[in-house]
Amino acid sequence: MANNMTDTITKPDMTNPNNTEKNNVEPNGNTAGQSWFNRSVPGIKQQLTAPLTAVETEPSTKCSNCHSMITNTALIFNCYVCPHCDHHLPMSARERLHWILDQVDGELGQEFTAKDPLRFVDSKSYPKRMSEAQEKTGESEALIVMYGKLRNLDVVACAFDFRFMGGSMGSVVGDRFVQAAEKALEDKVPLVCFAASGGARMQEGLLSLMQMARTAAAIERLRIAGVPYIVVLTNPVYGGVTASLAMLGDIHLAEPKAMIGFAGKRVIEQTVRETLEEPFQRAEFLLEHGVVDEVVHRHQLIDTIYRLLAKLCGVPNVNA
Repeated sequence: MANNMTDTITKPDMTNPNNTEKNNVEPNGNTAGQSWFNRSVPGIKQQLTAPLTAVETEPSTKCSNCHSMITNTALIFNCYVCPHCDHHLPMSARERLHWILDQVDGELGQEFTAKDPLRFVDSKSYPKRMSEAQEKTGESEALIVMYGKLRNLDVVACAFDFRFMGGSMGSVVGDRFVQAAEKALEDKVPLVCFAASGGARMQEGLLSLMQMARTAAAIERLRIAGVPYIVVLTNPVYGGVTASLAMLGDIHLAEPKAMIGFAGKRVIEQTVRETLEEPFQRAEFLLEHGVVDEVVHRHQLIDTIYRLLAKLCGVPNVNA
């Protein structure tokens, strides 16, 4: 009996030593003699993430030309010029005035406030648009006027803020510019204007167009008295501002690739029935045709303005 049972036992195939292991492997990968309590538990894989760059952790601005992300700190130190493509990004009026003036002695025109004489309403009322612009920019109007020192020169400087209703010229803008011209005339100091505007403010109708004559008359008084008036054309300058105070300076400077004109490019194309290719209405195009005197990079703008004013005012150039 024992012999029969022994004969029925299947002997392992010694020619294949792995045969036993293959037969004893369970579907879950554990061997038959290994309890699932003792099986190795896979650890939690840590997801490796790259450290955040400065652009991702600091407030940043996208360049409208090359679409690079630049930290606001880098833009301020580089005068709002893109370090990648050298594109000139817009500056607010207050930043620009504090940038050019080494010392600010005061501000003019804050007592003027806009009215709504026409009760103008388009998709929104005029007071509603004004309050939205004031909330957006933190300014009361589109023109800021300050006086102070540019190195050893006393100057009056004004700048348009394009963020405020497109830098449009209404009654308050005219009041502030005339006050700036009168201050320059009274103190016999030069006036510098940074122009950036879409033109006259349609919500004030004829009252906004009257500012063209008022500002032109104030500039004429400066000319008669021999007080220098320099205009810096930034991007963009159009409409009634171009037709008045922006084109009546003793010297006209422009920033690179600034769009400058009276009517817009599309309006002219529809009128003449022609496609106007680049660089039409760019600062370089106007320089070639004698409209502006010089196109100046923003990094050289302060030195250029100071050198010209020192020459016109007959004072020693401290940089010479």
